[in-house]
Amino acid sequence: MLTLEWLGNFCFSVLRLSTPLIYAGLAAVISKKAGMMNMALEGMMLCAALGGVIFAGLSGNVWIGLIGAVIVGVLVGGVIAFSSLSGKTDLYLTCIAVNLAASGGTVFVMYLITGEKATTSAAIKAYTLPSVAIPLINKIPFFGPMLSGHNILTYIAFFSIFAVWFFLTKTRLGLRLRAVGENPTAAASVGISVMKIGYISFLISGVLCGLAGAFMSMGWVSFFMKGMVNGRGYIGLSASNIANGNPIGAGITAIFFGLCDASATALKSQTSFPTEFLEMIPYAATMVALVVFGFIRNSRLHKIEKGK
Repeated sequence: MLTLEWLGNFCFSVLRLSTPLIYAGLAAVISKKAGMMNMALEGMMLCAALGGVIFAGLSGNVWIGLIGAVIVGVLVGGVIAFSSLSGKTDLYLTCIAVNLAASGGTVFVMYLITGEKATTSAAIKAYTLPSVAIPLINKIPFFGPMLSGHNILTYIAFFSIFAVWFFLTKTRLGLRLRAVGENPTAAASVGISVMKIGYISFLISGVLCGLAGAFMSMGWVSFFMKGMVNGRGYIGLSASNIANGNPIGAGITAIFFGLCDASATALKSQTSFPTEFLEMIPYAATMVALVVFGFIRNSRLHKIEKGK
C-alpha cells in the first residue's frame, strides 16, 4: 500500500540512484561541448572509485580519499587527452581501451594491495562520506524523507548541474570551449588553442568522474567492488546525448534513469518477476529513450529542411 512515507523514501532512492548518473552525464556534456565524445566515463569512474578507497584507507581520512578519487579521475582524463590530442590516436578506440584497461586493471591493483580479487571490504578499513540532515526540512512529511539525509556528494551533484550550465554559458573559458566544439577551425583562427581546450575538457570530465567514483565507493557503499560502476558511465553518456549536450537536460534525463533504477529495485520486493529481468529496466529505458528522442530530433530537422 502506497503511503506518504513510502513515497518519500522512494523519491529519496531516486535522487540517490541519480547521483552518479548526473556526474557522468555532466562529464559527457563538457566533452561534447568541446567537440569530443568521451566514451571512457565508465573506466574513469571505476578507477576513481578504487583510488578513493585506497587513498582513504592509507591516510585514514575520508576527505583525502575524496581528493584521491578526483586526482585519479583527472589523471585518467589526462591520459586520454594526451593519447588522443598529442598522440593523435583515435579517440573512440582510446576510450574503449581505457574502459577495458580499467575493468581488468582495477582488479589487478586491488589484488596487489589487498590480495583480494572481488572487493576491498575485508582488507581496507571502510570510510563513508558524511550525510547531511537539512534543518527544518527534515521534519516535513514527504519532503523530509525525500530531501534530507543524503550523502554530501548527492547535494554537490545537483549543484553541479547549475555550475556546469553557468560555466558553459557565462564564463569566458566556457564560451571558448563551446566555440571549439562548434567550429574548431574558426576558433583557432581567432587565437583559441584547440588542443588546450581539449585538454581542459577532459580534465574537467575527470573531476566529475572522480566525484562519481567517490560516491560509488564512499557513499553508495563503503568499499570497492569489481565492476561496481556497472554501466552507469554509459547511461550518463546517453543522458548527455539525449539532452544534446544541455547540462540541465542531461541532469533531468539522469534523474529519469534514476527513477527507472529505483522502480526496478522497488519491484524486486513487490513482484515475483525474475530479478534479472527487473535489473534490465534501466538499460532498456536508456535504449528506448535514445530511440524516441532520436526520432523526435530527426523529425524536427526534417521539418526545418522542408520549410527551407
